[in-house]
Amino acid sequence: MTSHLQPDQAKPRMLLTAHPAYGWFWCARIASGMAFQIQAVAVGWQIYDITHSAFQLGMAGLVQFLPIVLLTLPAGHVADRYDRRKVYGLALGVQGLATAILALGAWGNWLGLPGIFTLVALIGSARAFQGPATQALMPTLVPEALVPKAIAWASGAFQTASIVGPSIGGLLYAFGPAVPYAAAAGLALAGSGLVALMRQERAVRPRQPATFASLFSGIHYIRAHPLILGSISLDLFAVLLGGAAALLPVFARDILHIGVWGLGSLRAAPAVGSLAMSVYLARRPPQRQVGRKMFLGVFCFGLMTVVFGLSHSFILSLCALALLGAADTISVVIRSSLVQLETPDEMRGRVGAVNSLFIGTSNQLGEFESGVTASLWGTVPATVIGGLGTLVVVFAWMRLFPSLRDFDQFEKKKAS
Repeated sequence: MTSHLQPDQAKPRMLLTAHPAYGWFWCARIASGMAFQIQAVAVGWQIYDITHSAFQLGMAGLVQFLPIVLLTLPAGHVADRYDRRKVYGLALGVQGLATAILALGAWGNWLGLPGIFTLVALIGSARAFQGPATQALMPTLVPEALVPKAIAWASGAFQTASIVGPSIGGLLYAFGPAVPYAAAAGLALAGSGLVALMRQERAVRPRQPATFASLFSGIHYIRAHPLILGSISLDLFAVLLGGAAALLPVFARDILHIGVWGLGSLRAAPAVGSLAMSVYLARRPPQRQVGRKMFLGVFCFGLMTVVFGLSHSFILSLCALALLGAADTISVVIRSSLVQLETPDEMRGRVGAVNSLFIGTSNQLGEFESGVTASLWGTVPATVIGGLGTLVVVFAWMRLFPSLRDFDQFEKKKAS
């Protein structure tokens, strides 16, 4: 029988392996993720080694957060007006060069704390452009039906890097901070090269001209869509309160007494749980009661933060962090799928910019908040109170965003 389907109506290739551009994206995700994790371990340990101050660890988060606040909205417009591959690749290249300077400074012992903070701010600036470009680029590499699976596998790639990267960073730091910095610089530059090999499969829609109104159109779009607003604001406040990543050097040295290698293990533990959950969700994406599963994931994230804060056992701490990472991945995959599938392509850069701003706020500003509260109340009380605050946010958001709480299927939302 002769098929009456036109070429553009033919069934899309429904395996991710059939889309080479996504393969290069996945490899670049691993390389850039490893670079960031190795650099983060080295920066955190070097700053704490120099200052012995939880407050200064929090300052490292703040100097990464400020460029995100200032540059993310313009970066979203850049992602919607220019080749997203070039923006992504250039951002990785800048991160690689800045980390190379950190390596040279550590090797020659001429880069003090202000210089470290300056380069960390430059890396944060590059990541401000990387986030929107990455989020907007990925859905153009695969058919829409594969976006949830692609997001899960991309999350798995990053978490794989987050498992290997901190361990490598901790081991390399034994030879001095210059060694992990040099490794991170090489990986970031390699990721930039991999991005250049990508080819988009679907044509990008016409771009709007740059205006003051269009710069903030991503914010207006999110405000008009409660599902997206609720999901990304839930992540913002939950991680802002419950994030203890900035305090891991304090736990490693002063509470668990496990040294720099143990710090690498602590940083890797959430990624182990996240990778396991990413693989599971890639094979079995959420089908029903998607909103409730997202809230359950954030609730477990807060609960495991409390357990980690109270733990004085290295094994229990690792288990709590692994479960924390698995729970967080449920929220990440559902939130990212909502943002990508509910946003037209010509708006994905600007909406992704706002999403990146929320993520950056929850991570970097959360590190600053953790450092300040730990310096005021102590490391353990600050971590436990933050975890309890996350639980409060979950129940508050279930009442504030009932449409998100009752959201059932991605397919139904797309068909409506």
